[in-house]
Amino acid sequence: MKINNIEINGIASSIKASKYPFSVDIDTVSNELTDTVKKLASSKKGEGHDQFLTGINVSFDLTFSIKAWIELERYRFVYFVSSQSTMHKIAMFDIKEQCNKYVDDRIIDVVEELKTNYNRTKDTDDYLKLLYSVPVGFELTARLTTNYRQLKTIYSQRKNHKLPEWRMFCRWIEGLPYFAELIGGE
Repeated sequence: MKINNIEINGIASSIKASKYPFSVDIDTVSNELTDTVKKLASSKKGEGHDQFLTGINVSFDLTFSIKAWIELERYRFVYFVSSQSTMHKIAMFDIKEQCNKYVDDRIIDVVEELKTNYNRTKDTDDYLKLLYSVPVGFELTARLTTNYRQLKTIYSQRKNHKLPEWRMFCRWIEGLPYFAELIGGE
């Protein structure tokens, strides 16, 4: 798992906006991280008091295994901007380089053999044999965009997950600005 090209936007303006329900004159509202803001952020999922966290946008490039990608897709507010494609480039990837350390070398050898065969024949059936033989430990990179509210949900559900990628992803979340105050303060 690898994360890079990180952009975080909207922290100050979203903290300020969290105070709007209690304000008459929004021009005087500060973006100070107060105890009230922390309390709103730490509300339970589904209560809606943490809605302001959706205004803190996070974009990043994530390299994840196919197995982890399948699980990530269950989160409705993690948007794929663009991603690598096995459909378009499987015959050009260095299979060993794309697989994580948990993929058995024998499987890698078989997939490399299928890739070599397809590149020689260009036959559709050979292509499909290659494509459908890619192991779930094959890693691809995608550009994602999400927000602190969704990361709060992911963190609470995945911080102790069996897949090492999820635990590493949650450690990355722990390093985000104001993690303890806005995401991890349950």
